Amino acid sequence: MAYQPPLQSIQFALHDVLDVAGVLTAHGVPIDRETIDGVVSGAAEFCTGVTAPLNAVGDREGCQLNDGVVRTPSGFPAAAKKYVEAGWPAVTCREDDGGAGLPHVVGTVISEILSATNAAWSLYFGLTGGAYRCLRANGTTEQRRLFLPKLAAGEWTGTMCLTEPHCGTDLGLLTTKAVPQDDGTYLITGTKMFISGGDNDFADNIVHLVLARVEGAPSGTRGISLFVVPKNHVTSEGEVGGRNGVYCDSIEEKMGMHGNATCLMRFDNAVGELVGERERGLPAMFVMMNGARLGTATQALGLTESAQQQATAYARDRLQSRAPGVLHDKNRVADPIIDQPDVRRMVLTQKAWAGGARLFAYWMAMQIDLEHGAHDADVRRKAGDILALLTPVAKAFVTDRAIDTTTLAMQTFGGAGYIVESGIEQTYRDGRILAIYEGTNGVQAHDLLARKVIGDDGVRLRQLTNLVRSYTGTPDHSSDLAAMHARTRSLADEVDTLAGELIARAADDPLSIGTSAADFLNLVGYLVYAHLWARAAATVDALGEGATGHHRQQAAIARFYFDKLLPDTRALLERARSSSAVLMDRAAIGI
Repeated sequence: MAYQPPLQSIQFALHDVLDVAGVLTAHGVPIDRETIDGVVSGAAEFCTGVTAPLNAVGDREGCQLNDGVVRTPSGFPAAAKKYVEAGWPAVTCREDDGGAGLPHVVGTVISEILSATNAAWSLYFGLTGGAYRCLRANGTTEQRRLFLPKLAAGEWTGTMCLTEPHCGTDLGLLTTKAVPQDDGTYLITGTKMFISGGDNDFADNIVHLVLARVEGAPSGTRGISLFVVPKNHVTSEGEVGGRNGVYCDSIEEKMGMHGNATCLMRFDNAVGELVGERERGLPAMFVMMNGARLGTATQALGLTESAQQQATAYARDRLQSRAPGVLHDKNRVADPIIDQPDVRRMVLTQKAWAGGARLFAYWMAMQIDLEHGAHDADVRRKAGDILALLTPVAKAFVTDRAIDTTTLAMQTFGGAGYIVESGIEQTYRDGRILAIYEGTNGVQAHDLLARKVIGDDGVRLRQLTNLVRSYTGTPDHSSDLAAMHARTRSLADEVDTLAGELIARAADDPLSIGTSAADFLNLVGYLVYAHLWARAAATVDALGEGATGHHRQQAAIARFYFDKLLPDTRALLERARSSSAVLMDRAAIGI
């Protein structure tokens, strides 16, 4: 792999543009730059030394199921042991659970690097963190005592068990049942599929969070409850007991992510405990689901960065054809392909998507820290509104751009990219699932438009566009910045206008929501990236003569984003306004 942790780019986003330490500390979440940089540097060293060398191994070997026992690829258990012993799973967990208590944004940076070096391996612990947060938010005092320290330490891993063979996103159709027992527990029976990390051979126990329906509960999503169902029973002292009725019946054969065991799980009178209130399982699980959606965006960021690094390195080294004009070196038979304008277009597009995703992911992680830790209630509320509005955008827009990036990276390699030994084809295959799981991107688009915009008459959207306008309304110091800010303000105005039109249209034509949702989500994504890239360019401009070569590179990528990528919003605006009649014409699909 050509990947090297992009520490300069990480520090630029964290410190120069977003001022993470300053903002969080000012609002009652104490952290300093030195601590952040020290932790990130340690994570980079671990990932390049331990997880990166296992990336191709995991893809080549995959996971095996032997007599009901999952075996992960060579080196995976040893890497997990090192990860746990070093305390990495506990970085953002609460101190009273044995964690370090660092802000969520620090964990997001670590997750980016983990995903870039070995996305399949990192997924085991990514979902473990989600299970920890779900039980922290919804579990009883006893459940927290028994499960949280082990999950925080990474000694036990966690999963999210939603999907069943007969229903994917439509959880209201699930049939897994929960039968109450005299001791307050429940017997869980049913089958769950596509369970990432459903079993492994390195954790002492696996904590499954399972959606099921108690007998007699209403049909649909209103009747769903959430249960914690460990693979092995847990004693009152918190030790691992005998085997519970939880079984992995098969491992899915997948396009990518071969190193992660995606399991068909069978619960056969497995003993579980209710988490939260009965028939309030979905609201409880949304803590984990929304965290997983933001985690998916971070996975996409890691794979986007990895792909662009691989493509950039190849384009610099590959000598082929002659560069146009003065770029041609007459002393060589051929020039590096990075001097070809079309290759530059592909490489710079990848860099713009990677840098924009990083700023977006870190900014969203900051909102989590502010929502949970800020002293000011108004700051907490505003952060929560941003998270509610933009979580579907982060999940969908960043993952779609990751697919664009890995496709362009493979194209940069040409025929060599289609060959396994290049490495880029694995990055493409691993990243393709990101737009599908945790709610397909079409589902995210519907959630944004129907629930987050139309559902509150555009209130939270206007908070975002007002934030964008308030920032871009500051005095500019260069014509480039003035143009960036003007275009960002203009797009914010157009998004507001479009939202008003779609809200009005939905009242008369419910089909219009699905017709316009995907384009609307992409518009909001482009707007967020424009806002963040404009901030990045302004940051470099303010440095003046103190700007380094890396700073100037970030400003140049910002200009590229505005000149070559942002114009796509014109087509999105036109499509979002199109009638549902053509799309829903039965004759068009032959019925």
